[in-house]
Amino acid sequence: MQKFKASGEIMRQESLRHASIPCSPLDDELYDEPYYEVERTGAIVTLSSSVSLLHFYCSRLPSDGYFKPNPRFVIDKETAAYTLQLPISCPLRSISVKENSKAARQLACLAACKELHHVGALTDNLVPDIVEEEAINKELECQMHTVEESKYFPPELVSRGSNDSEAVYYCYLVQLQPDFRNDFQLHGILLAVRTKLEFDDKILSFDLDIDRRGRLQVLLNYSKLVKLTSEEIQRCKRFQVSIFRILFDRDLSKLQDALAAVQSPIGSAVSDFLLLPSLGTTPEINWRCVNSLLFPSQELGDKHTDFCSTQRRKRSVNTKTGVVCSCMLENSLAWTPHNGRIYCITGFLDNLDCNSLLDLRTRESITYREYFKKRHEINICFEEEPLLRGKHICKVHNYLQRCRTQKAKDSTNSSAELPPELCSLIMSPVSISTLNTYSYVPSIMHRIESLVMASNLKRMLFDHCPLNIFIPTAKVLEAMTTKKCLEKFHLESLETLGDSFLKYAVSTRLFKTYENHHEGLLSFKKNTFISNAALCKLGCARKIPGFIRNEPFDLKTWLIPGDNSQVHSFDEDFLMPSVKMYSRGKLKIKGKRVADVVEALTGAYLSSGGEVAALSFMKWLGLEIDFANAPLPRHFPVNAEKLVNVRYLESLLHYKFHDPSLLVEALTHGSYMLPEIPRCYQRLEFLGDAVLDYAVTAYLYFKYPGLTPGLITDLRSASVNNECYAQSAVKAGLHKHILHASQELQRQISRTAEDFGLLDLVSTFGWEAETTFPKVLGDVIESLAGAIFVDSGFNKDITFRSIRPLLEPLITPQTIKLQPKRELSELCDQKGYIKKKDIVSHENGVAYITVEVEADGVIHKDTRSGRDKKMAKKVACKTVLKSLKECAANAQH
Repeated sequence: MQKFKASGEIMRQESLRHASIPCSPLDDELYDEPYYEVERTGAIVTLSSSVSLLHFYCSRLPSDGYFKPNPRFVIDKETAAYTLQLPISCPLRSISVKENSKAARQLACLAACKELHHVGALTDNLVPDIVEEEAINKELECQMHTVEESKYFPPELVSRGSNDSEAVYYCYLVQLQPDFRNDFQLHGILLAVRTKLEFDDKILSFDLDIDRRGRLQVLLNYSKLVKLTSEEIQRCKRFQVSIFRILFDRDLSKLQDALAAVQSPIGSAVSDFLLLPSLGTTPEINWRCVNSLLFPSQELGDKHTDFCSTQRRKRSVNTKTGVVCSCMLENSLAWTPHNGRIYCITGFLDNLDCNSLLDLRTRESITYREYFKKRHEINICFEEEPLLRGKHICKVHNYLQRCRTQKAKDSTNSSAELPPELCSLIMSPVSISTLNTYSYVPSIMHRIESLVMASNLKRMLFDHCPLNIFIPTAKVLEAMTTKKCLEKFHLESLETLGDSFLKYAVSTRLFKTYENHHEGLLSFKKNTFISNAALCKLGCARKIPGFIRNEPFDLKTWLIPGDNSQVHSFDEDFLMPSVKMYSRGKLKIKGKRVADVVEALTGAYLSSGGEVAALSFMKWLGLEIDFANAPLPRHFPVNAEKLVNVRYLESLLHYKFHDPSLLVEALTHGSYMLPEIPRCYQRLEFLGDAVLDYAVTAYLYFKYPGLTPGLITDLRSASVNNECYAQSAVKAGLHKHILHASQELQRQISRTAEDFGLLDLVSTFGWEAETTFPKVLGDVIESLAGAIFVDSGFNKDITFRSIRPLLEPLITPQTIKLQPKRELSELCDQKGYIKKKDIVSHENGVAYITVEVEADGVIHKDTRSGRDKKMAKKVACKTVLKSLKECAANAQH
């Protein structure tokens, strides 16, 4: 250690001694040897540095475990020429130098570097083209974490108020039709708005989930124009604010402030629409109900006269409010100050008064008069007055949430017996049916608000590029709704479809545009277009995050129309000249979520309007893809029949090639470096992967339109994967036709084919296989798909029709099985089992994976090994799953 430290000091002193000696000019050193300079950037590669640059370039070419793309040097003894042979995925295959000196290798490398720059494989900075693409991808990824954008609210439901003596409203009748037995009849609601709402159909229809009882169908139909005076509008607002405050708060603590705020002048934009009771199922306002508000104080004389004119039974009753006619108490809302509760009075209990006996939970019987004295220290004055039947106010729920179950201790249907003198009237007449009807309104309005938002987003695209294609607003709403909203629909299925189409469209464009780019470079370029980061950036530029629904409907944040006491503000945001939205503050959302919505919107337009509509949406985003199927010029002078069995392969694929050289390219592995074969299968694999992914995903989506969200994703992942393709290749015997020059690959293919014969699998999809297949086998299925796609003039239908027999039988919703890792995780969550962290170890290149689960005190675990860690984990999860299921079955018996 002392010598080591001393040597450091010696080097330091020596450096200081030479510090004053000037360096020789760089130019002098450069002109001592041949070099190549890029004029635009001044980048230089010299004779001595060309070898390392060429090796660095080759190291960035696509490779696998069976070959490394290194340059090779060959000397022709007869001509004394020195030939540099480059890998098959390089756009430049060879360079010859007619010199047999020591510098011949360097001269060949320098010439190769010069040519690679001319064809674009080396950039103007003389670095491999893929390096710059990597830098662009990394920069994009660094930008995508969480984005903060405006959270939009539909302008159709917002106004700044006015002092006009009257206003015109568009009225929509909301009808509620339950498919379950209901104790109370539901009546209609009139939605009155200042701006007409745009919907796809004359009658808008959707369902609400009402616990386990069933569904409530909501029908929204435009009725007519209504003129209301400013005084009538104020009465309507006071009514709806009172109803919603009572339903939400169940006391009077906030109601008085809310009613006072209704009268206050409006200086800024607020949510402005009316929700009024209708006369039964007719589009007429029930003004008697609207005028029912008696709180905080109101003269009862006119009310009394009005009520008594329609009631047969009349008598005076003493209440906390004062002496009122009995008719005013039936179907009213009353507040009982002694316990701070609000009840809906449904009628009189003629057989009960305060001298009647009350059975307590302690099985003790006392009179109502004694109970109120003992419990609340209240002396009842009017003992012989019949008691009132008071129903508890129903709770307001989020009826849009799927799988919502009602709590056992819900006192909505319970009632109480109340002395009239303890009741203070708030509203009359208001029936229990009205309260129940209004309890569904927040969920109904949230869905309507969301549909109006989706309609505005759709209009933004239509204004930019008009389409004569109908795109349902409900599809756009589905694409805007994430899984976190916990509703019956979400974007996952459309996201899967849109993702596959984006991949297909961009891959096809890149394949046509960059004829000399290898698969690795094409993949990086594809990511710059449709990676999560890139799609998030495009989505934010089009203001899409503000439309995204990423949280469950929260009743606490729902804005009661007309309630100016709620703290909220709206800011105008002009997205386009014809589209104005209002912003309700800022929304923080993950960048990946924005990308998911962009993919889902692509899927929505694709599913409804076809590829033309999807391409129009992509163009609006900023992804303009030209789908002109012009033939690609190919310079592939090869006699295909000498290298592959063309006739047999055509009969296997049920397709006759116009250019059989595509078959040779599709079956050539990178290790097979014959001069007459200028290219390996990697480019066709890149293209075929995208084509098959889209073709299979679209087939599954349209074949099974009624699937739950997410099942398409499961079907796709079980069908479109390298393991599935590899098994299909072996089953069809394609492994015998692959052109390669790797002994290790040959050993693995032979072992895989032997193992496959022992599997006795009914199908090639799913997760049944317990052995690792060489990736090359799956790649060949994709490259053959790419070859057919190019040869057929980029016809994906012909391609799928040819490849489909190799994949048969295709997966169905009935035959699908979840990936074992996911199935085990879901089972543990469902049953409450404890899944311990996987134990991973490595020894001599072999991975050992231990999966352990504790279920009801019993340990279930399995350890698997293999060079493929994912396969080892899959097999271990399958074993543990089988053990858990057998244990559960034995427990049942």
